[in-house]
Amino acid sequence: MRVLGVDPGLTRCGLGVVDVAPNRTATLVGVGVVGSSHELTLDARLLVIANAIDQWLDAFTPDVLAIERVFAQTNLSTVMGVAQVSGVVMVAAARRGVPVAMHTPSEVKAAVTGSGRADKASVTAMVTRILRLDEPARPADAADALALAIAHAWRSGSSVDTGAPGTTAAQQLWRDAETKAKLTKNKEKPGAAWR
Repeated sequence: MRVLGVDPGLTRCGLGVVDVAPNRTATLVGVGVVGSSHELTLDARLLVIANAIDQWLDAFTPDVLAIERVFAQTNLSTVMGVAQVSGVVMVAAARRGVPVAMHTPSEVKAAVTGSGRADKASVTAMVTRILRLDEPARPADAADALALAIAHAWRSGSSVDTGAPGTTAAQQLWRDAETKAKLTKNKEKPGAAWR
């Protein structure tokens, strides 16, 4: 399985391509970071990233694209930038018929290091070891993209029965929590219909 991992970001977008054999042996195919200057307008920054994603998808023809799931942080502008980049990346994959898988940071950390609370240094060290690299991928965004690719390949075989191929237990818990939150929200609204 060839996986393109993407660690989305407006300033630095990490990209990593990994081939993973059925025995879970992972091999580095390509790694890099696409940067966009904060001096550019938002649309120009997104275009820089979109063009790079197009080039990577065409050059490496991955079987699947794994991207970090956007989650709420205290810095709203950071969340918005990550969400916008994620959208650009997912559209580029969809245009080529490449399936997209989303993984939370804790899922990736747990898959690669064994702990969902591992720090960036631990993730980078394990990625270096797993891929048998002479030196760590730099910057951290590049190592995170590789970790996403590895985690997806390793976790895709351990899906739960949800009707969605490749859904992990953690992803199912996330979906269950989202559904419960929507039901609670609808219950609180007068006259809201249950869905």
